[in-house]
Amino acid sequence: MSEIKPWDKKTCDILYRQGLIKPEQYEQAIETKKNSGNLLLTQILINLNFIQDAQVQKGLEAFYNIQGINLSQFQIDQAVVEMVPREICYKHNVIPVQRMLDNQGKVSTVVIAFSDPSQILVREDLRIITKSKVIQPIVASPIAIQQSLEKYHGISVDRALEGVDGDNAEIDVLDEKKVETIDNITDKDSPVVKFVNAILNEAMKKRASDIHFEPYEKIFRVRYRVDGILIEAKNPPRDWGPSISARIKIMSKLDIAERRRPQDGRLKVRTRDADMDFRVSTMPTLWGEKAVLRLLDKSNLQLDMTKLGFEEEDLKLFKSCINLPQGLVLITGPTGSGKTTTIYSALSELNQTDVNISTAEDPVEFNLEGINQVQMNADIDLNFTAALKAFLRQDPDIIMVGEIRDLETAEISFKAASTGHLVVSTLHTNDAPSTVIRLTEIGIQPYVITSTINLVVAQRLVGKICENCKVPIEMPVQNLINIGVPPNEVAEYKLYKGKGCSNCNNTGIKGRLAIYELLPMTEKIKDAILKGANQAQLRFLARELGLRTLRRSALLKLKRGVTTFEEVLNSSVKDT
Repeated sequence: MSEIKPWDKKTCDILYRQGLIKPEQYEQAIETKKNSGNLLLTQILINLNFIQDAQVQKGLEAFYNIQGINLSQFQIDQAVVEMVPREICYKHNVIPVQRMLDNQGKVSTVVIAFSDPSQILVREDLRIITKSKVIQPIVASPIAIQQSLEKYHGISVDRALEGVDGDNAEIDVLDEKKVETIDNITDKDSPVVKFVNAILNEAMKKRASDIHFEPYEKIFRVRYRVDGILIEAKNPPRDWGPSISARIKIMSKLDIAERRRPQDGRLKVRTRDADMDFRVSTMPTLWGEKAVLRLLDKSNLQLDMTKLGFEEEDLKLFKSCINLPQGLVLITGPTGSGKTTTIYSALSELNQTDVNISTAEDPVEFNLEGINQVQMNADIDLNFTAALKAFLRQDPDIIMVGEIRDLETAEISFKAASTGHLVVSTLHTNDAPSTVIRLTEIGIQPYVITSTINLVVAQRLVGKICENCKVPIEMPVQNLINIGVPPNEVAEYKLYKGKGCSNCNNTGIKGRLAIYELLPMTEKIKDAILKGANQAQLRFLARELGLRTLRRSALLKLKRGVTTFEEVLNSSVKDT
């Protein structure tokens, strides 16, 4: 039996005290609840025909002596609904219905529907969250509030699991040797479909970047990655694993009978608010198939270069290099370091009617209007090399190559960059100076590197402190010195952290920002490369010439109170 919500139990207690339900009816409802998953106790009473929802509403109004509201007949402004985070609404069973402004246009009063308006501390929290002076409670039945929350916020994961006993869920599993339509995987009213839809919807609301569906021996775990941090969602019954995997495969048009090999696909969903693309990857594991869905949220794609995290002088350098008529600009960093966003922002800056831009991507993550984007396809041998060769016959001005992975791709990229085209690409290296060494290791001659590269940019992402729960903290001076803060600058650092709130999923982090390390191909750097300088020598020379390292860039964000001490440590290494 799942836990009975406090506000749900209180509602039923009130109905019992008022004589609206009999003792034996209350006991039967509690007994039924043991095998009813997350179904509300109030809903069970209604399902058993012991009471009507209208009677529940009247009973609550009489008990609290507070005006009620018929939510089914009341249209709420979406902006008002979103004044309170979805998780808080579901946790306390509340929904904002109206707001009133003062003479200065600021929110003075917010009217909120409660099933339990006696929650004084909750009301105070809501006042702070909504930044209002007064919270005016009105009464609605628990069911009416739940239905309104689903209408305006989307179905919750808890509701998707209602009525399902985790140990005895009758879920048909697709037979490995037989491909056919399974009702409980495609039927919109099936628990599996409701659950998967709820997870996708919740991930979109949280602005997650990825969703992980993970089978284990005793549990099936679901997690979201939000601002680089993995947080757990509500887990479904373990038995659902194969059906969840099959549902995801059907949605993304993958082979539901193939469970032994990894598969990649794509799906698009439409919600009340927007359309969303997902990139799908499935992988066989010891206890079943794991699926990871990457959310491709174009509204979350930051194309304004001034908001990516560049320091002012670095941004000027970056813009000057991408506006050169030819040459190679390399963006480096590990997977998930924001390289795609930086490249897309550069391409958007360069995207003019008199410029022909072609990109070779694997995969194409976002559609950019006015740019010729080509998806790589290994099945027909359309790889980066093949695409590059074709681009050179397409009268290009600017070429973007998703990644330089081998000598052949590198050679064609350098050839294109040295024959009147600007080429932008990525490479997986730890920092800017090591990029040069990596290119020589795969077979590019030093003289080709020095004559072709305009700029190498290394980057990482750091979490931004949630402004809603940001608080100052004390830090021993030696700790700051240990991470690279010069002793004479320690006094200038005022440190902060997020203590955790509903706005940031209790992580203290809300959003991310890039830190950058830019290495332009100056004459002194060219000379060092031609003389065979190693990585340490190049780094030392670059720092002497003014290179701002990743650690130094992170420390500037720390100094301004944008990020945390821990984020600095996690995103960069100390300069030596």
